[in-house]
Amino acid sequence: MKTLEEPQLNRSMKSRHLMMLSLGGVIGTGLFLNVGYTINQAGPGGALVGYLIGGLILYMVMTCLGELAVYMPVTGSFQKYASRYISPSAGFSLGWMYFVGSAATAGVEFTAAGILMQHWFPHTPIWIWCAVFMVLLFSLNALTTKGFAEAEFWFASIKVVAVLAFIVIGGAAIIGWIPLDGIPTPHLTNLAPSGLFPAGIAIVFITMMNVIFSYQGSELVGIAAGETENPEKNIPKAIRTILFRIVVFYIASIVVLSAIFPSAELGLMQSPFVTLMELAGVPYAAGIMNFVILTAILSVGNSCLYASTRLLWSMANDGMAPALFGRLTKRRVPLNALIFTMAFSLLSLLTSVMEADAVFVLLMSIAAIAVTISWMGIATSQLLFRKRYLKQGGKLEDLQYRVKFYPLVPLTCISFCLIILIFLAFDPTQRIGLVYGIGFFAACMIFYKVKLEKKHLADGTLNAEPAEVNN
Repeated sequence: MKTLEEPQLNRSMKSRHLMMLSLGGVIGTGLFLNVGYTINQAGPGGALVGYLIGGLILYMVMTCLGELAVYMPVTGSFQKYASRYISPSAGFSLGWMYFVGSAATAGVEFTAAGILMQHWFPHTPIWIWCAVFMVLLFSLNALTTKGFAEAEFWFASIKVVAVLAFIVIGGAAIIGWIPLDGIPTPHLTNLAPSGLFPAGIAIVFITMMNVIFSYQGSELVGIAAGETENPEKNIPKAIRTILFRIVVFYIASIVVLSAIFPSAELGLMQSPFVTLMELAGVPYAAGIMNFVILTAILSVGNSCLYASTRLLWSMANDGMAPALFGRLTKRRVPLNALIFTMAFSLLSLLTSVMEADAVFVLLMSIAAIAVTISWMGIATSQLLFRKRYLKQGGKLEDLQYRVKFYPLVPLTCISFCLIILIFLAFDPTQRIGLVYGIGFFAACMIFYKVKLEKKHLADGTLNAEPAEVNN
């Protein structure tokens, strides 16, 4: 494993950067476009139940990650934890699985951004805008970490203000304080019990992939731990604030959208956020909201590039990825890893030969399955870490941040994630993504066992102790 003498990234992220990076990584396509799609598929009740269950899973994942990240704040975080506390082959597989999912999410964001640009440039092919935004975000990620974090802080701030404005205006429209053009005051008639679950309750578990995709990005708290000032203080603070805000933003948005629009009207290509602001008579609503959503989407893509790049850099330093990805520029940016990540995100350019919405759903499914397996890895790592920590004589009171209700929390988290994956097998549209996801994970395990395990055993890589980097 990486030691303190090896090349390090700068610890230049402050508490506000860490909080907004993780919050900004979640508020994007998943909220502005995907929530409407989820309501359309599962109904208002199904969407609310799904996002509440997802919020519970997110809470368990984040607390498990928090205990590990505060004890051992390193870049790459949960991939390293899985390597040490589960097995090196599991860490290798989880690392590459998350890399694929996060880079695919960046592709989703590029695709979504291209779709939004149709509002202003309806005759320009979507793939051209995908390429333009890829160049833009590549340039931003090639800056210093502090410059990236500062830009992401302001991007995320814009999103937060926009979501709060939407919730306030939507709430006022529901009770009639703000009239909607051509629509009578909706009150809460669309939320009548008879219409909450139009497709039944079972659909909730199938649409959970949409929910997991929406919440993906929260784990950036752990990935950024190696570049965070005072991680023992800032990581717990970020976890406490992020969880509450994310769940409130999503649940409040679902209530507003479900109360105003029948679920059958909510789809994928047109953001209901834009439609509501137009109906409420907000001046230049379409242009303003599309710009805000575009900023939000690019911000998530930016965060995904950051996460994928740092994870790839970390694995390269552990001998789990080609060594060239472990090199840093003079500004201490892993440029080679960034170039490879961006190349992988070229999947978004499939919109030049396939329907944009089909590519969107495909990439979203890949990303969500990858992050679900990664969340299981985080919970398993914490479960085994605590056992080893206590067995070696460690005291619970010495852990600066620890999971409450252990081992119930990690075990419940693993069970929930496993149930979600099982339900995917019954959905024809997502079954192939599940098969490919599990197949890829298994292939990574086999590759590590065959190609890398003997080498790592020989050079002592597997024997590194957490104390090397423990603050």
